Formats: sequence, C-alpha cells, structure tokens
Amino acid sequence: MPGLKPFEVTKAVPAADASARAAEPSLLLNRSAAKLLPAMRTQSSIAWPTRIKAATRDWASWLQGSATAEMAHGRLFLFSPVFLGAGAVLWFELASDPPTMRLMAWVVVLALVAIAAGQGRPFVRNSALAGLLCVAGMLSAQYETRSRATVILDTPVTTTITGRVERREGDGAGRWRYILSISGTQSPQIRRPPDRVSVVARGQKEPFEIGEWLTGRARLTPPAGPALPGLNDFAFSAYFDEIGANGFFYGSPSVSMPPAVGTPSISERGANWLDALRSGIGDRIRGILPGDTGAFAASLVTDERRAISRETTDALRQAGLAHIVAISGLNMALSAGIFFVGLRQLLSLFPSVTQAYPTKKIAAAGALVALTAYYMISGFAVSAERAFIMMAIMLAAVFFDRPSISLRNIALSAWVILLLSPSEALGPSFQMSFAATLALVAGYAMWSKRAAREHPLLQVRAVKPVVFVARFFAGILLSSMIGGFSTALFAVEHFHRLSAYGLPANLMAMPVISFVVMPMGMFAMLLTPFGLDVVPWKIAGFGLEIVIAIAKMVSGWGGNVDIGRLPVWYFPVAVAGFLVLALLRTRLRYIGAVAIALATLLVVLAPSSPAPDFIIAEDGGLVAMVDNQVLASNRTRPPDFIFDQWRRALAAEQARPPLLIEGVKPVRRRDGDGKSQRFSADELYNARTALRQAVARGVENRFVCLKGAWCTAAHDSGYVLTTVEDPSYFGAACDTADIVVTPARLHAIECRSGALLFTGETLRRSGAAEIRIDEQGTPVVTTAYTTLDRPWMRHRAYNWRSGTFDGEPSAFSDSGE
Repeated sequence: MPGLKPFEVTKAVPAADASARAAEPSLLLNRSAAKLLPAMRTQSSIAWPTRIKAATRDWASWLQGSATAEMAHGRLFLFSPVFLGAGAVLWFELASDPPTMRLMAWVVVLALVAIAAGQGRPFVRNSALAGLLCVAGMLSAQYETRSRATVILDTPVTTTITGRVERREGDGAGRWRYILSISGTQSPQIRRPPDRVSVVARGQKEPFEIGEWLTGRARLTPPAGPALPGLNDFAFSAYFDEIGANGFFYGSPSVSMPPAVGTPSISERGANWLDALRSGIGDRIRGILPGDTGAFAASLVTDERRAISRETTDALRQAGLAHIVAISGLNMALSAGIFFVGLRQLLSLFPSVTQAYPTKKIAAAGALVALTAYYMISGFAVSAERAFIMMAIMLAAVFFDRPSISLRNIALSAWVILLLSPSEALGPSFQMSFAATLALVAGYAMWSKRAAREHPLLQVRAVKPVVFVARFFAGILLSSMIGGFSTALFAVEHFHRLSAYGLPANLMAMPVISFVVMPMGMFAMLLTPFGLDVVPWKIAGFGLEIVIAIAKMVSGWGGNVDIGRLPVWYFPVAVAGFLVLALLRTRLRYIGAVAIALATLLVVLAPSSPAPDFIIAEDGGLVAMVDNQVLASNRTRPPDFIFDQWRRALAAEQARPPLLIEGVKPVRRRDGDGKSQRFSADELYNARTALRQAVARGVENRFVCLKGAWCTAAHDSGYVLTTVEDPSYFGAACDTADIVVTPARLHAIECRSGALLFTGETLRRSGAAEIRIDEQGTPVVTTAYTTLDRPWMRHRAYNWRSGTFDGEPSAFSDSGE
C-alpha cells in the first residue's frame, strides 16, 4: 500500500503466518532485521566443530520429532509382529533349547521395566515392550516345537509298514503319494518308528481311499537336510509338518484289516471326511479337464500340485507365475472379492432389501462363509491358512465399519499366524506372501493420499470403458512391479534365482485368471452339488490353457538369473530396511531405502566370499569340485534334487560329467554274506596303481571313475579327492588321496595315512559339507550341522543298536583339519 513504511507492513502481517513472511521477500527488510544484518556472520566463517555440533542437534531434534510422530500414528503396533517373529527366529537359530524358566524370568523383568517407565519415559517403555514381544515369540516357538514332538526316522531302512491313509495326492507321472499314519513295522521292526510317513506307490490304476489300511514293503529315508551349509533344511519343515520319513513302496501295497486301535475321535472322523471330500473334488475336476489343465484347475481348489507335469511346473516357475498355483493371497482375495461383489450386486437388485438391511455387511458375511469353505477343502496348507486369516480379518473389519485394507489388519493376521505357527517365520512362503501384501497395502495407502485430478475428458461416457481397461492394466502393472520388487529379496535368499520376465508374464496371465478362471471356477464349485459344473470348468480350463501357453512362451525367452548365495549379514539388513520403508509414514522411512541401497551396493562392489573347492552331499554319494562356475561331479547323472540346489547356490552355469574308464572291471571281494573283504597285498598294490594312474592321466578338476568302484580327481590346489563306492577300495583310496569320501557306514573315523575322511556315518551327523583350500594350503571344512541338540536334527545322533542318542555331529566342523 502506498505511503506505508515496510515496518508498518510487517506489523500488519500475522506473526503466526511464517509461510506468508517467507513467501514475500520485501517483508524481510524490516527494521529489526536491518539491525541484525551487520552482526550476522557468513556460514563459511563459522568453525567446523560448531557447525557439526549444530547439525547434530538439528538431526537429533528431527529424529526425535519424527519418532514421536510415528508413535502417535500407532506404528509401534505395526512393528509388534516383527518383534514377535524376530524372537521366534532367534529361538529356532539357537544351538540348544533355552530353559523355560529363564525366558519366564525375562518376561517378568521386562514387564516390570515397562510398568515402571510409564508414560514419562517412552523410549524405555517401548524398548521393554519390544523385548517382551521377542521373548513372547521365543516362548511361542518353544511351545510349538514341544507340542509337535515328531519322531523322525534316524537312518534309511527297508521294512514292511502298516498304516492308515490320511491323505493322498497324484502326480504327473501317474503315481500316488500317500500320507500314512503308521501302526506297525515288520522285518525289521523299527525300534523308533515315525508316527506318520509320506510314501509313493507306483503302477496303480485306482488310488486307495482315505481311511483304508495299507500294508506293503517300503523303503523309508529320513527327511533331507540342507544341500549345502546354510541352505533350506527340509528336516525342519518335515518336523513341523509331522512327517517322520519319506519313501516308496516296492510294488503295490495291499489293503489290510484295521488293527484294534480304538474308535476314531470326532475330530479324526471330521478330518477324514474333509480329506475324502477334497480328494473327490480333485478327482471330479481332473475327470472333466484332462492333463495339465485339469491338474492346474484342481490345484487352485484343493492345493494338489503334484499332478501337474514337471515341464509345466518348471515353465510356471521360470515365468514367475508359480504363485498362481499355490492357494495363497491371490486365490483367496479373488474368490472372496468375487463372491462379495457378486452378492452385493445381487442384493442391490432389490431396493426394499437395500433400504432395510446393511447389504455390505451381509455380502461380507457371505464372502466369509465362502472363504471358510474354500479354506476347508484346500487341505489346510500353510499358504492357504495365512491367506485365510488375512482375508477373514479384512472381511470382519467390514462388520465394524473399519477399513478393510490397512496395515493394522496385516499386523493382526501376522500376530495370529506367529502365535499359532511361529516356525513359519523361517519359511519362504510366509516371508514372501507377507512382504508382497505389506508392500501392496503400503503402496495403496500412499496412492490413495495423492491429490486426485480427473481430467474432464475422462468423464465422457464413450471414454470411460477405455479408461477402465487402462486403469485395470495399470493396476496389474503397478501391483506386479511392487510385488516383484518386494519379493525379489526373499527369492534370492531362499532360491538364489530371479525371474527376469515375471512382469510381462503377469501382465498377460493375470487378466485371464481374474476374469475367466477364478469367476468360472467359483461358479463351477457352486454348481457341483447339482452336477452342473461341466460347462464352467470347461471355460475355466480354456483360460488355464492360455495361462500355460503364456508360461511356456515366456520361459522359452530364458531370463532366469542365478544370483548365488549372498553374505550372511545382507538378508537381515535388507529385511530391516524393507520393514522400515513399508511400515513408517514420515521421512524416517527413507532410512530403510538407504539401508537397502547401501547394503546392495556393498555386496556388488565388495569382493565376494571365496567359493568352496569341494562340496559333499550328506549321504556321501554325490561329490563335486567347483571350478569357475562349473561343477565337476562324480556322477554322470547327478540327482536333480541336490544338484539343482548346488547350481543355484553357487551360480554355476555348467556341469562337467566324469570320465569313465572303459574296458576295466573292478575287483570284487565278497564273503559268503556278500560283505566286502580286504584286498590281498597284490590286489591292494594294483588298486593303488590304478588310482595313481587315473589321477596322472585325468584332466585337472575333473573326476575319472571306475564304475561301481571309485572316482578320483586332482584339484588345481594339488589336493586329490577320491570317492569310494566299493568299500574294498577304502585302504587304497586312503593311501593315494588327500580327501576320501564314501557313503558306506564304516566304523573308521580317520585314514591311517592322515587323509581327511568323510563316511556315511560322519556325514549323517554333520550333514552336507564344503571344503575350501585356503592360502596356506590347509583344508577348511564347513558342515551343515555343528550341533544336534535341536528336536528336528536329534534323530541324526540316534544309535539304533543301543537305543540311545550319542556322539557329536562332526570333528571337522570349522576346524580347518
């Protein structure tokens, strides 16, 4: 205003409106500021210690304010299942079970600290609560472990088993896998038999029914341990699945009379009825849709995935579409969403109903009933359980007029699962599904807060269908990107592999799943009791054929990237960064992104840990040398189950088979019982000579084998490794090699020559082993197990002759000798 001085204009501006003063430069030139200008010093004239101290105070103030804001928004509750799961993981990773009384004492101490801190010391109180949740997770893990008490078979055995069929599942090769509840064993009688086994029967035209009793000669083996130290321990999951052994029948088993075991309880009869219903539904679907299409459709309903051929399974996995097969959040969300929207639209056709009743809550109740029925016939798989709990909580939120999609609902579902099955916190299925859901919900929350700006052109009626289709595919694109990035970390950690073309595969396949397969599948299930499900299943099958074709096309592009094992510290640091990024809402969340970026950059730039030079399977039958991403094994056809894990974990692109010696037969020395006998002096000399000649004539870093007797190879470090299949050659191998491996259960624990010895007995206790030759030329040995004092690995220390548990896992573990 003309005639007014700057000072008077400044007084006219409200003092509280700091943004207005900052936005108007002329207002800064008031008299007070003019007096201060001569006394002000430039930034460059301030001493560095003073500037650092001031910056530290500013950062501390910002951190405190941001942390206070996070607490005010209830972020501590969102992190509560993280602390609960961390406690469970810590308990499972311990070398031995901690005393229960010690854990209870920690509960009391931490609870008293939290109460004493009160509201006046929020940092102390929240820290005590976090510690209390960790201890609660440990107690939950301890309770689950002790309540399972699964008996795991200690050693492979061939015996006659009698058991009741609890579950059955066909596979792509026409075989049937049965889960049997064992009532007895014969010839020999196992002193410590498992309660439940998984066995495969071949050559059956018709499967046995649920509840029938079977008797047959079977080969049983304990669940496999880690293929390499640090990889997935299948014995751990088998323990919590209550499966004590795996195996197969010799020939077809026969139906036997049920033993006198008493009348089944109501819960057992109910479980048998559900399993029979589940099997019947699967048979019905496969009868309508033949081949992989029917097996794929049945897996979406009953979770029976073994009937899908290996070719199709590999194609789905390589294309990043394997998540469709498992009954997980996608299937549950689509089924519940379709039922919810469909029922609500149906009720909206009756105005009197919509005016008199809360149709949204009625639709939510109907969707919850349908979801429960889906879960009941899905076989109670872990992924289905997790998805059911999460969707049930979201539907229940509708009853209380709460947001269905929220981070709190995810936290509640995580609480339920971690309290019921804390062992799942270590599994890739739990981690990947919650990571994807958490990322999607957090992304949705950020997207919903954006300033929505609709262009007038988008409101034109002719344009709306195009906008709807564009937004649908944009949603799939965004969801696939978020889900892919959020689960990539866990895929690398557990499977050591990434799918490069998962995004385009999902863009092509998900519309078919969402608009054809799942709606028609649900419609078919509703019509099944009336026998009118053939046409809907045919339509759904057509959609699944398109999905399979997409998977095979994308898998043909290649693109799977083997990452290999990452440093041990990387995974927990990256997971912590991901949780901070997804669960916080202030700028503190960017600390998580910085942590992930810095950890990844350090892994890429820092020199990687040296790869092992030799790797040994836990049964001693498979050995390989590692030579610049090439695995040279002692088998012409190594077992895929172990060898594929080795290739992914070590990022080995090629396999090098052994060289076989032609025209020479091994010397067989057997007694009357068929047991191996020691060689005579001449035979021993000849065996030594043959081994030395094989090493001299062989190619470096490649095995030379005499089939049925031995394999030997010279490493570029100068070490010679020999595997012995025929124990008669054991002495000769010890005399000529530096490392000897044999699957035989020998009583010897060392070679007289000083060679490093691995036998079937020592490997049974230590698990798979890695050997690395260090700079000093000393072999450094790492084994899968350093202790056997946990319930899921204690069977390895069982001595069936004495009926006791004894021995340590290995004398080699991390000893370097």
